[in-house]
Amino acid sequence: MIRRTLHALATRRAKQFPVVVITGPRQSGKTTLCRMAFPARPYVSLEAPDVRAFAAEDPRGFLAQFPRGAVLDEVQRAPQLLSYIQGIVDERGRNGLFVLTGSQHLGLLEAVSQSLAGRCAMLHLLPLGLDELKRFPSAPRDLFTVMFAGGYPRIHDRRLSPGDWLASYTATYVERDVRQVLRVGDLLAFQAFLRACAARAGQLLNLSGLAADCGITHHTARAWLSVLETGFIAFRVPPLHRNLGKRLVKTPKLHFYDSGLLCYLLGIRSPEQLRLHPLRGAIFESWTVAEILKARLHRGLPPDLYFYRDHKGVEVDAVIETGPRPIAVEIKSSQTVTSEFFGPVDFLAGLMSAAAPAADIGRVVIFGGDATQTRGGVRVVAWSDVDRFDWAPEHARSVRKTRRRASRGAGRARAPAGRRAGGRPRSVAEGPRSHASSPRGTARRRP
Repeated sequence: MIRRTLHALATRRAKQFPVVVITGPRQSGKTTLCRMAFPARPYVSLEAPDVRAFAAEDPRGFLAQFPRGAVLDEVQRAPQLLSYIQGIVDERGRNGLFVLTGSQHLGLLEAVSQSLAGRCAMLHLLPLGLDELKRFPSAPRDLFTVMFAGGYPRIHDRRLSPGDWLASYTATYVERDVRQVLRVGDLLAFQAFLRACAARAGQLLNLSGLAADCGITHHTARAWLSVLETGFIAFRVPPLHRNLGKRLVKTPKLHFYDSGLLCYLLGIRSPEQLRLHPLRGAIFESWTVAEILKARLHRGLPPDLYFYRDHKGVEVDAVIETGPRPIAVEIKSSQTVTSEFFGPVDFLAGLMSAAAPAADIGRVVIFGGDATQTRGGVRVVAWSDVDRFDWAPEHARSVRKTRRRASRGAGRARAPAGRRAGGRPRSVAEGPRSHASSPRGTARRRP
């Protein structure tokens, strides 16, 4: 199995916090990540009924088995443990005691916020990003094969058929989680809802229309969508709400974390079928937005991901608010770049510059071709280079700042006696220079 991008951040957070919590969809590789990043810690899965019963009936005795901490997998199955973990970490006062993983984000988040607030680092592990996918020796090289296969690690690690594996995944994990959380009686209705959501990927989300198409109430549609979000199946991207002097839409857009699962739900059974599918543009947009999201979350940054659309229909597919330099992104599945691609990002950059004249706005176009280039100040990024673009510039600035601080500290530590760091050597006989004898401390006498 490959080393995940989140590996370094997880080990770093374990040195800074008593507890590290890693959430993500089922089968995204959380267990493998924890075993690789924390090989010396005992590993316990709370999916096993006997282990879960032990943790529920005698939580103190269960945790007493791990005086030096442990990795507790699927901890949302035994949320009562978190209150006892709080007492342990407060008593011992050491970092890196426990690593907790969970798949149902909402239930886990509620339990953690109640018991471990201020004591834990929250990390998210999503399916493989393009940078991680390229680390496999048999990784697909064609755009439509990449989107069709998706990013669940087991497919690529064991070279499984994406269609067969995703069919089993949908039946066992997605639908099981729904039954556990909502106790859905009509599973067929939920399956229809899931497919209807897939058909709306990359589009504005109209919950009333979605509910009507599935024959359910608006309230039910909202509740079911929340389950897809907490299970890391789908996510909503909010519209940009800057004061730009335009009437902007207030409806979010719907996207899926994994393009392979999205293709399966749409009935696409081969890369060739995807190549000719009428929704290939929406699938490519959803795949690209998910890649941007992974690049940020896997580096411990908030999404800060939006889109722009005004009442006239002018739309920019993604806007990343990265602090002083926001990035406007237009996404096109076409393999040929045309001048029409640049209109939306240039328009939004003009609005932002008018609102804040000193602002520096990055303009990016991502397309389905192979040649990354720059045209008129716009960075045109090929799909295969999406992972090479810096979607987390504030992370790079933080890393550079940390390295400079460490380098200065190391330089001072290495400075030999009798030499000032960065200055000229001083004779031992010269002795320390006082303020009174320094050139700045006294005025020079005229002869």
